[in-house]
Amino acid sequence: MKKLFALVLTLALALSLTACGGSKEETPADEGGETGEETVDYTTMSDDELKAAITTVTEGTLTVATSPDFAPYEFYALDENKEPQLAGFDMDLAQYIADYLGLTLEVIPMDFDGTIMELQNGNVDLGMAGYSPDPDRAEVMDFSDIYITGGQSFVCVQGNEDKFPSLEAANNPEYSIGAQVGSIQAGLAKENTPDADIVELSKVPDIIAELLTGKLDGAFIETMVAESYATQYPELSLVLEVPYDAEGSVVGVTKGNAALLEGVNRAIAAAKEDGSFDQYVVNAVDLASGEIYEGTLDAAEAPAA
Repeated sequence: MKKLFALVLTLALALSLTACGGSKEETPADEGGETGEETVDYTTMSDDELKAAITTVTEGTLTVATSPDFAPYEFYALDENKEPQLAGFDMDLAQYIADYLGLTLEVIPMDFDGTIMELQNGNVDLGMAGYSPDPDRAEVMDFSDIYITGGQSFVCVQGNEDKFPSLEAANNPEYSIGAQVGSIQAGLAKENTPDADIVELSKVPDIIAELLTGKLDGAFIETMVAESYATQYPELSLVLEVPYDAEGSVVGVTKGNAALLEGVNRAIAAAKEDGSFDQYVVNAVDLASGEIYEGTLDAAEAPAA
Protein backbone atom coordinates (compact mmCIF):
# COMPACT_ATOMS: atom_id res chain seq x y z
CA MET A 1 0.00 0.00 0.00
CA LYS A 2 2.85 2.33 0.90
CA LYS A 3 4.55 1.52 -2.41
CA LEU A 4 1.34 2.29 -4.29
CA PHE A 5 0.95 5.60 -2.46
CA ALA A 6 4.58 6.52 -3.22
CA LEU A 7 4.04 5.72 -6.91
CA VAL A 8 0.93 7.89 -7.05
CA LEU A 9 2.76 10.76 -5.31
CA THR A 10 5.68 10.50 -7.74
CA LEU A 11 3.35 10.62 -10.73
CA ALA A 12 1.51 13.62 -9.26
CA LEU A 13 4.77 15.50 -8.75
CA ALA A 14 5.88 14.71 -12.29
CA LEU A 15 2.59 15.95 -13.74
CA SER A 16 2.82 19.09 -11.63
CA LEU A 17 6.33 19.87 -12.87
CA THR A 18 5.29 19.21 -16.47
CA ALA A 19 2.33 21.58 -16.12
CA CYS A 20 4.54 24.31 -14.65
CA GLY A 21 7.01 23.89 -17.47
CA GLY A 22 4.24 24.15 -20.08
CA SER A 23 2.87 27.36 -18.52
CA LYS A 24 6.29 28.96 -18.63
CA GLU A 25 6.73 28.16 -22.31
CA GLU A 26 3.40 29.82 -23.14
CA THR A 27 4.50 33.08 -21.51
CA PRO A 28 5.97 35.38 -24.17
CA ALA A 29 9.64 36.08 -23.61
CA ASP A 30 12.26 38.23 -25.24
CA GLU A 31 15.77 37.15 -26.18
CA GLY A 32 17.03 37.95 -22.70
CA GLY A 33 14.64 35.47 -21.13
CA GLU A 34 12.42 38.13 -19.58
CA THR A 35 8.66 37.59 -19.42
CA GLY A 36 6.14 39.29 -21.70
CA GLU A 37 5.50 41.87 -18.99
CA GLU A 38 8.56 43.75 -20.27
CA THR A 39 7.50 46.85 -22.22
CA VAL A 40 9.01 47.63 -25.59
CA ASP A 41 10.97 50.89 -25.82
CA TYR A 42 9.71 52.30 -29.11
CA THR A 43 11.76 55.47 -28.66
CA THR A 44 14.94 53.55 -29.49
CA MET A 45 13.60 52.13 -32.76
CA SER A 46 14.49 53.47 -36.18
CA ASP A 47 11.64 54.99 -38.18
CA ASP A 48 11.37 51.87 -40.32
CA GLU A 49 11.26 49.60 -37.26
CA LEU A 50 8.64 51.81 -35.65
CA LYS A 51 6.44 51.87 -38.75
CA ALA A 52 6.53 48.07 -38.86
CA ALA A 53 5.50 47.90 -35.19
CA ILE A 54 2.55 50.30 -35.45
CA THR A 55 -0.94 48.80 -35.52
CA THR A 56 -4.09 50.70 -36.49
CA VAL A 57 -7.84 50.01 -36.38
CA THR A 58 -7.77 49.35 -40.12
CA GLU A 59 -4.53 48.00 -41.51
CA GLY A 60 -2.73 50.56 -43.65
CA THR A 61 -5.10 53.37 -42.64
CA LEU A 62 -4.88 56.10 -40.01
CA THR A 63 -8.45 56.73 -38.83
CA VAL A 64 -8.94 60.15 -37.24
CA ALA A 65 -12.03 61.51 -35.47
CA THR A 66 -12.55 65.26 -35.61
CA SER A 67 -15.20 67.89 -34.89
CA PRO A 68 -15.03 70.41 -37.76
CA ASP A 69 -16.69 73.35 -36.03
CA PHE A 70 -13.54 74.61 -34.36
CA ALA A 71 -11.83 77.02 -36.77
CA PRO A 72 -8.93 77.39 -37.35
CA TYR A 73 -8.19 73.92 -35.91
CA GLU A 74 -10.74 72.05 -38.03
CA PHE A 75 -13.65 73.40 -40.02
CA TYR A 76 -15.29 73.39 -43.44
CA ALA A 77 -13.99 76.04 -45.82
CA LEU A 78 -16.09 76.80 -48.89
CA ASP A 79 -14.24 76.28 -52.17
CA GLU A 80 -14.76 78.27 -55.38
CA ASN A 81 -17.92 76.25 -56.03
CA LYS A 82 -19.24 76.99 -52.54
CA GLU A 83 -18.72 73.33 -51.62
CA PRO A 84 -17.55 72.65 -48.04
CA GLN A 85 -14.08 71.12 -47.75
CA LEU A 86 -12.38 69.94 -44.58
CA ALA A 87 -9.70 72.43 -43.63
CA GLY A 88 -7.69 73.60 -40.64
CA PHE A 89 -4.22 73.06 -39.29
CA ASP A 90 -5.31 69.90 -37.44
CA MET A 91 -6.39 68.39 -40.76
CA ASP A 92 -3.11 69.36 -42.43
CA LEU A 93 -1.21 67.91 -39.48
CA ALA A 94 -3.29 64.70 -39.68
CA GLN A 95 -2.25 64.29 -43.31
CA TYR A 96 1.39 64.96 -42.41
CA ILE A 97 1.27 62.31 -39.67
CA ALA A 98 -0.31 59.76 -42.01
CA ASP A 99 2.27 60.45 -44.72
CA TYR A 100 5.11 60.29 -42.20
CA LEU A 101 3.94 56.87 -41.02
CA GLY A 102 3.24 55.57 -44.52
CA LEU A 103 -0.51 55.28 -43.92
CA THR A 104 -3.63 56.37 -45.80
CA LEU A 105 -5.64 59.03 -43.96
CA GLU A 106 -9.34 58.63 -43.18
CA VAL A 107 -11.05 61.48 -41.33
CA ILE A 108 -14.44 60.94 -39.68
CA PRO A 109 -16.34 64.14 -38.75
CA MET A 110 -18.60 64.08 -35.68
CA ASP A 111 -19.63 66.14 -32.66
CA PHE A 112 -16.85 66.93 -30.19
CA ASP A 113 -17.98 64.60 -27.41
CA GLY A 114 -18.27 61.82 -30.00
CA THR A 115 -14.56 62.10 -30.79
CA ILE A 116 -13.71 61.26 -27.19
CA MET A 117 -16.18 58.36 -27.11
CA GLU A 118 -14.84 56.87 -30.34
CA LEU A 119 -11.29 57.03 -28.97
CA GLN A 120 -12.39 55.45 -25.70
CA ASN A 121 -14.13 52.63 -27.57
CA GLY A 122 -11.11 52.01 -29.78
CA ASN A 123 -13.02 52.72 -33.00
CA VAL A 124 -10.48 55.28 -34.25
CA ASP A 125 -6.72 55.65 -33.98
CA LEU A 126 -6.52 59.37 -33.24
CA GLY A 127 -8.72 62.21 -32.11
CA MET A 128 -7.81 65.66 -33.41
CA ALA A 129 -10.25 68.25 -32.13
CA GLY A 130 -8.23 70.87 -30.30
CA TYR A 131 -7.85 68.69 -27.20
CA SER A 132 -6.25 70.15 -24.11
CA PRO A 133 -4.30 67.58 -22.05
CA ASP A 134 -6.83 67.51 -19.25
CA PRO A 135 -6.07 64.89 -16.55
CA ASP A 136 -9.61 63.49 -16.73
CA ARG A 137 -9.12 62.72 -20.43
CA ALA A 138 -5.91 60.81 -19.66
CA GLU A 139 -8.13 57.98 -18.42
CA VAL A 140 -9.50 57.34 -21.91
CA MET A 141 -6.70 58.42 -24.26
CA ASP A 142 -2.97 58.96 -24.43
CA PHE A 143 -1.67 62.46 -25.20
CA SER A 144 0.85 63.41 -27.84
CA ASP A 145 3.34 66.18 -27.19
CA ILE A 146 1.77 69.64 -27.22
CA TYR A 147 1.90 70.92 -30.80
CA ILE A 148 0.46 74.41 -30.34
CA THR A 149 0.04 76.63 -27.31
CA GLY A 150 -3.04 78.66 -26.66
CA GLY A 151 -5.34 80.03 -24.02
CA GLN A 152 -8.95 80.28 -22.97
CA SER A 153 -11.21 83.31 -23.21
CA PHE A 154 -14.51 84.61 -21.91
CA VAL A 155 -16.47 86.10 -24.80
CA CYS A 156 -19.44 88.46 -24.94
CA VAL A 157 -20.83 90.88 -27.52
CA GLN A 158 -19.51 94.40 -27.85
CA GLY A 159 -21.36 96.82 -25.65
CA ASN A 160 -21.59 94.30 -22.81
CA GLU A 161 -17.93 94.36 -21.79
CA ASP A 162 -18.67 96.55 -18.76
CA LYS A 163 -20.85 93.76 -17.34
CA PHE A 164 -17.80 91.52 -17.09
CA PRO A 165 -14.88 93.30 -15.43
CA SER A 166 -13.94 89.92 -13.96
CA LEU A 167 -14.98 86.27 -13.99
CA GLU A 168 -16.48 86.83 -10.56
CA ALA A 169 -18.90 89.29 -12.13
CA ALA A 170 -19.97 86.63 -14.64
CA ASN A 171 -20.84 84.27 -11.78
CA ASN A 172 -24.35 85.59 -11.55
CA PRO A 173 -27.59 83.56 -11.67
CA GLU A 174 -29.06 86.23 -13.94
CA TYR A 175 -26.54 85.40 -16.68
CA SER A 176 -26.67 82.56 -19.20
CA ILE A 177 -23.16 81.34 -19.93
CA GLY A 178 -22.36 79.04 -22.85
CA ALA A 179 -19.77 76.33 -23.47
CA GLN A 180 -19.36 73.31 -25.74
CA VAL A 181 -20.57 69.94 -24.43
CA GLY A 182 -17.78 67.74 -23.10
CA SER A 183 -15.13 70.41 -23.59
CA ILE A 184 -12.52 71.95 -21.33
CA GLN A 185 -14.53 75.16 -21.64
CA ALA A 186 -17.57 73.46 -20.08
CA GLY A 187 -15.41 72.58 -17.10
CA LEU A 188 -14.11 76.13 -16.90
CA ALA A 189 -17.68 77.46 -16.93
CA LYS A 190 -18.62 75.21 -14.02
CA GLU A 191 -15.46 76.13 -12.15
CA ASN A 192 -15.62 79.88 -12.64
CA THR A 193 -19.35 80.59 -12.95
CA PRO A 194 -21.13 77.86 -10.95
CA ASP A 195 -23.98 80.17 -9.96
CA ALA A 196 -24.76 81.22 -13.53
CA ASP A 197 -27.15 79.41 -15.85
CA ILE A 198 -24.63 77.28 -17.75
CA VAL A 199 -25.84 76.27 -21.21
CA GLU A 200 -23.88 73.48 -22.93
CA LEU A 201 -24.29 73.26 -26.70
CA SER A 202 -22.85 70.63 -29.03
CA LYS A 203 -21.38 73.01 -31.62
CA VAL A 204 -19.35 76.22 -31.32
CA PRO A 205 -21.36 77.94 -34.10
CA ASP A 206 -24.49 77.42 -31.99
CA ILE A 207 -22.77 79.18 -29.09
CA ILE A 208 -21.79 82.07 -31.37
CA ALA A 209 -25.33 82.33 -32.74
CA GLU A 210 -26.84 82.48 -29.26
CA LEU A 211 -24.33 85.11 -28.19
CA LEU A 212 -25.21 87.26 -31.19
CA THR A 213 -28.96 86.90 -30.63
CA GLY A 214 -28.69 87.68 -26.92
CA LYS A 215 -29.76 84.24 -25.71
CA LEU A 216 -26.36 83.90 -24.07
CA ASP A 217 -24.71 86.68 -22.07
CA GLY A 218 -21.23 85.22 -22.35
CA ALA A 219 -19.34 82.07 -23.23
CA PHE A 220 -16.09 80.24 -22.56
CA ILE A 221 -14.25 79.60 -25.86
CA GLU A 222 -10.69 78.62 -26.74
CA THR A 223 -8.82 81.83 -27.56
CA MET A 224 -7.67 81.06 -31.09
CA VAL A 225 -11.13 79.79 -31.98
CA ALA A 226 -12.76 82.88 -30.48
CA GLU A 227 -10.39 85.11 -32.44
CA SER A 228 -11.27 83.25 -35.62
CA TYR A 229 -15.01 83.75 -35.10
CA ALA A 230 -14.42 87.40 -34.18
CA THR A 231 -13.03 87.98 -37.67
CA GLN A 232 -16.35 86.70 -39.04
CA TYR A 233 -18.47 88.54 -36.46
CA PRO A 234 -16.90 91.83 -35.30
CA GLU A 235 -19.67 92.15 -32.70
CA LEU A 236 -17.85 89.55 -30.59
CA SER A 237 -15.46 90.68 -27.87
CA LEU A 238 -12.83 88.57 -26.11
CA VAL A 239 -13.32 90.38 -22.84
CA LEU A 240 -11.40 88.22 -20.34
CA GLU A 241 -8.51 85.77 -20.29
CA VAL A 242 -9.42 82.62 -18.38
CA PRO A 243 -6.72 81.03 -16.22
CA TYR A 244 -6.02 77.43 -17.19
CA ASP A 245 -2.95 75.33 -16.35
CA ALA A 246 -2.73 73.12 -19.46
CA GLU A 247 -2.46 75.77 -22.14
CA GLY A 248 -1.87 73.92 -25.37
CA SER A 249 -3.32 71.29 -27.68
CA VAL A 250 -2.48 67.63 -28.15
CA VAL A 251 -3.44 64.74 -30.40
CA GLY A 252 -5.48 62.07 -28.63
CA VAL A 253 -4.13 58.56 -29.27
CA THR A 254 -5.96 55.30 -28.56
CA LYS A 255 -5.09 54.29 -25.01
CA GLY A 256 -2.17 51.88 -24.81
CA ASN A 257 -1.00 52.16 -28.43
CA ALA A 258 2.54 53.15 -27.48
CA ALA A 259 4.01 52.56 -30.93
CA LEU A 260 1.49 54.86 -32.60
CA LEU A 261 1.99 57.49 -29.89
CA GLU A 262 5.74 57.50 -30.56
CA GLY A 263 5.09 57.75 -34.30
CA VAL A 264 2.72 60.69 -33.81
CA ASN A 265 5.24 62.50 -31.62
CA ARG A 266 7.99 62.00 -34.20
CA ALA A 267 5.74 63.31 -36.95
CA ILE A 268 4.77 66.38 -34.90
CA ALA A 269 8.44 67.11 -34.18
CA ALA A 270 9.29 66.77 -37.87
CA ALA A 271 6.42 69.03 -38.97
CA LYS A 272 7.54 71.72 -36.54
CA GLU A 273 11.22 71.35 -37.40
CA ASP A 274 10.77 71.63 -41.18
CA GLY A 275 8.36 74.56 -40.87
CA SER A 276 5.33 72.72 -42.23
CA PHE A 277 3.20 73.23 -39.14
CA ASP A 278 3.82 76.98 -39.00
CA GLN A 279 2.59 77.19 -42.59
CA TYR A 280 -0.46 75.08 -41.75
CA VAL A 281 -1.42 77.60 -39.06
CA VAL A 282 -0.98 80.56 -41.43
CA ASN A 283 -3.07 78.85 -44.11
CA ALA A 284 -5.81 77.83 -41.66
CA VAL A 285 -6.15 81.29 -40.17
CA ASP A 286 -6.38 82.75 -43.68
CA LEU A 287 -9.05 80.24 -44.75
CA ALA A 288 -11.01 80.74 -41.53
CA SER A 289 -11.23 84.47 -42.25
CA GLY A 290 -12.99 83.69 -45.52
CA GLU A 291 -16.20 81.85 -46.24
CA ILE A 292 -16.76 78.83 -44.04
CA TYR A 293 -19.55 76.35 -43.44
CA GLU A 294 -20.55 76.67 -39.81
CA GLY A 295 -21.27 73.30 -38.29
CA THR A 296 -20.69 69.65 -39.08
CA LEU A 297 -21.92 67.52 -41.95
CA ASP A 298 -23.34 64.02 -41.79
CA ALA A 299 -20.92 61.31 -42.89
CA ALA A 300 -22.84 60.92 -46.14
CA GLU A 301 -22.56 64.65 -46.86
CA ALA A 302 -18.96 65.16 -45.80
CA PRO A 303 -16.40 65.40 -48.60
CA ALA A 304 -13.71 62.74 -48.64
CA ALA A 305 -10.55 63.70 -46.78
